[in-house]
Amino acid sequence: MARIRTRFAPSPTGFMHVGNLRSALYAFLFTRQNKGDFILRIEDTDLERYVPGAVEVIYNTLKTAGITIDEGPNEGGNYGPYVQSERKEIYLKYAQELIEKGVAYYCFCDKERLAGIKDEKGISRYDKHCLHLSKDEIALRLNRGDSYVVRQNMPTSGVSEFDDLVFGHISINNDELEDHVLIKSDGMPTYNFANVIDDHLMQISHVIRGNEYLSSTPKYNLLYQAFGWEIPEYMHLTPIMKDETRKLSKRHGDANFDDFLEKGYLSQAIINYIALLGWSPKGTQEKFTLEEMIEKFSISGLTHSPSIFDENKMKWLNGEYIKELPFEEFMEYALPYFEKSKIKGLYDYQKFGKILQTRIEIFSEIPEKVNFITEFNPIPKELYENKKYKINSEKAKLVIEESINAFETLQGWTEEGLHQTIINIASKLELKPAVVYTVLRIALSGHSVTPGGSVEIADILGKTKTLERLYQAKAWLD
Repeated sequence: MARIRTRFAPSPTGFMHVGNLRSALYAFLFTRQNKGDFILRIEDTDLERYVPGAVEVIYNTLKTAGITIDEGPNEGGNYGPYVQSERKEIYLKYAQELIEKGVAYYCFCDKERLAGIKDEKGISRYDKHCLHLSKDEIALRLNRGDSYVVRQNMPTSGVSEFDDLVFGHISINNDELEDHVLIKSDGMPTYNFANVIDDHLMQISHVIRGNEYLSSTPKYNLLYQAFGWEIPEYMHLTPIMKDETRKLSKRHGDANFDDFLEKGYLSQAIINYIALLGWSPKGTQEKFTLEEMIEKFSISGLTHSPSIFDENKMKWLNGEYIKELPFEEFMEYALPYFEKSKIKGLYDYQKFGKILQTRIEIFSEIPEKVNFITEFNPIPKELYENKKYKINSEKAKLVIEESINAFETLQGWTEEGLHQTIINIASKLELKPAVVYTVLRIALSGHSVTPGGSVEIADILGKTKTLERLYQAKAWLD
């Protein structure tokens, strides 16, 4: 079997879109599973859409995702350059060869003429007008410096067929194929042309890309055949959808990889979730390390139907990853979000971290979860009302008064000591401990629901501030 060589060929147009990242991931998994070569190629032929710094974004994204590169602009290799704008002369040479073979031709039609062309169905479609120009007229126009493009001369009859590793046998009538542009008027190749030339010269064995290119693949195969080159294997991937009718789209502002990192997702959780959008591994396992994905990835598991991106599902998966982090690592991720919150510099982040690690799904939830402790406003008497524990404002006041007495004499302000003190208070007042815990949570925070219970809140506040709040809560009940 020939060596497996795949490529990821993004355009440097901004941040990495989820669909692009999945294409890179699947190519990487397939390549590593087969001990092959994974190539990064930058497709920057559309100069108008080029965004400065985007190549660095691509590299940073792949690195953060754990996707390693064997050959590319930074890595080098035997088949460079790996940036299409640096390969312009290569494409022009092969375009000239196609013109000489009659497989391509010069087109001098201006924008006005192209805008007015319609086929018998009223569809804008080039009509091969310039295919019939004489050699003398072509030479005259070239010498005169007329603007031109180079078009592929498509057959108008017959059928083009090929086999896709995901979708099986594909057949398309040749009369549906338009004479698309190979070389643009600025001398740069189109994607349709450059990717064929580069895939051949870089010895790409498997082309893995979105299924929006399924209908264009016959055009590419005709180019391979015109040159007498071996056609690679194809693996076309179904789209990732925003909902049942709309695709996720970078152009429409849908979230990209960096957006999710900024929200507080872990890169390994994002990659895990993206892998499952279009691939169904055997069994019920949903959480995979990158190594497990490499081992278990299979073409047979790739789906034929679009996948809907469900951020709630990814959020849940991210929460599972967060729970399993070593605490020190959790705190490293959490620190920037504590620093953005209202508790910055006021309370012990470690104590909050122990409360929150099992209670958050993404790190950006931290500020909202901790801000409550800085907001201590008058507590309505009704907030203490609890039918389950038969609590009313009078019973709450009794609990608070007894707690003040007990806490003032408590030596060693620890969670263990606080728990024991609360049990003693409950015993003295002949109440269930849950009653005391419930009242103190409200009295110390002003909220009936908090990330941690009354003991954790008291431990974070410290003895002095805890007593201050209890005296204030008692006063509000008077």
